[in-house]
Amino acid sequence: MPAQRMNMRMIKDLFRLKFSGGLSLERTAAAVGVSKGVVAKYVGLANAAGLDWAAIQDLDEASLAARLQPAKHGARVAPDFPNVHRELARKGVTLMLLWQEYQAAHVGERTYQYSQFCDRYRLFAKRLKRSMRQIHQAGEKLFIDFAGTTIGVTEGGRAHIFVAALGASSYTFACATAAEKTEHWIDGMVRALAFIGGVPQLIVPDNARAVIAEPDRYEPRATETVKDFARHYATSVLAARPYHPQDKAAAESAVQVVQRWMLARLRHITFASVAEVDRAIAALLPGLNARPFQKLPGSRASVFAEIDRPALAPLPATRYEIARFKTVRVHVDYHVEIDLHRYSVPHALVGCDLDARLTAHGVELLHKGRRIAAHARGHRLGGFTTLDDHMPAAHRAHRQWSPQRLIDWGRTIGPATGALIERILARFKHPEHGYRSCLGLLSLQRRYGRERLEAAAALALELGACQYRPVRDILASGRDQLARTEASDWSSPTHAHLRGAAYYQ
Repeated sequence: MPAQRMNMRMIKDLFRLKFSGGLSLERTAAAVGVSKGVVAKYVGLANAAGLDWAAIQDLDEASLAARLQPAKHGARVAPDFPNVHRELARKGVTLMLLWQEYQAAHVGERTYQYSQFCDRYRLFAKRLKRSMRQIHQAGEKLFIDFAGTTIGVTEGGRAHIFVAALGASSYTFACATAAEKTEHWIDGMVRALAFIGGVPQLIVPDNARAVIAEPDRYEPRATETVKDFARHYATSVLAARPYHPQDKAAAESAVQVVQRWMLARLRHITFASVAEVDRAIAALLPGLNARPFQKLPGSRASVFAEIDRPALAPLPATRYEIARFKTVRVHVDYHVEIDLHRYSVPHALVGCDLDARLTAHGVELLHKGRRIAAHARGHRLGGFTTLDDHMPAAHRAHRQWSPQRLIDWGRTIGPATGALIERILARFKHPEHGYRSCLGLLSLQRRYGRERLEAAAALALELGACQYRPVRDILASGRDQLARTEASDWSSPTHAHLRGAAYYQ
């Protein structure tokens, strides 16, 4: 699998997960979708530059790139791997922390770099045969999945059951959705986080295509929408390994409990809609979480309140709104086109490629990770959303595309073409909005020639169709080449079989 090219947005995510989230090297690498060596490299660069997350999060991409400097190689002193192995059993201790302590203890001596340190530790660990029960840390993981069982509704279709469970307490959430697409996964996760009232360090799904764009045992890559969701909640989404259900045993167990103790109770009820199923499940959730454990003291709810809840990070101030991403280019009229609607950006970015973040109600435009424009979503096809601040003063930056120049250009082809361009530009509050139509109109001469374009423009003026597309269609159909018939004084002759006007008196 080819390595994914790093960009500064990914590097900032790497620093956020490692420094702020406190993830290990392996988990950070898996969450970002790069190798462990790459994570070690950039963490080393940040340490050498004296940067922590508090300093990094306020830097833009250009400033962060300038601050990162290559780390100097240290000396090589053999680490105490038996002690490293013992320390790793402590909560929160990682190989990265132990490597940093190893480096600090041998300043001025030759030490191993992080990747060499890890490789030699693994060689040491291979000599130790051990097995252990998987233990989840408080507030660390939220496991999510869809139950295999669905519920039919009379309105048509079936209700799919989304299930989420915390690793330490098995505190369970479930809800009904109309399908299992990306928006339904995101909605389920958002509702699950609201239900538990906090954010875990990791969210662990399976390798569903709606969540994971490139399933892989070692380097799964989440979709851009899922990554955006994770950034909003300051968490990470790390898929379980394919064909390894033990990686998400808590989710498998929660799905089984939901099927047995909730869905089985609803099997004789007829539901009209997915919303009715969702309400029925919500009513059963408190009882499920309050049920005492069979072999352990307490219940899911009591263990959650005691262990998981205090360890969760707080929810952000706003609820996440699902977003999709696309790359757009700024046109000569300093607008970008998204879903047949055009949005303005600062005119200095003409010709640049931007990242567009699209939600149901808004459009954000980003240049090198920095937001440079935000608009309310426009739904009028062919419409414009323009901010005056984005326009150049007196259009100095685009003087070469002034309305008069386009009109003069059209007049070199013929008076009808010049007049048609004037009519096109007059349709808009800001003439720049008509530049594309005019440029498209003038480009037709390369295919059809000046004479035909002038004839088509004259016909379009006569028909009142003063736009680019009608002229293009006239030329494509050849209507401009048809001889025009002048109106004549011909009238129908008198025939004996005609009744005439007097017949109706």
